[in-house]
Amino acid sequence: MLIKTIVVLILLLIVGSLFSALFFLLKDKGQGPRTVKALSMRVALSITLFLLLMAGYYFGIIPQQGL
Repeated sequence: MLIKTIVVLILLLIVGSLFSALFFLLKDKGQGPRTVKALSMRVALSITLFLLLMAGYYFGIIPQQGL
């Protein structure tokens, strides 16, 4: 249950970072560095989430389910 909470929290942070990048893009008219920083944070969070899921599967925290 803890891993599900962490995944949902990281996904919410990713979406929040995406919307903040959109806000900075519209506010700064594409001239400020804040949009790039927000998008870089989104990429870093996405990579972190991917690595967390892979490590959870490898260590057996996320069980394999299938047919």
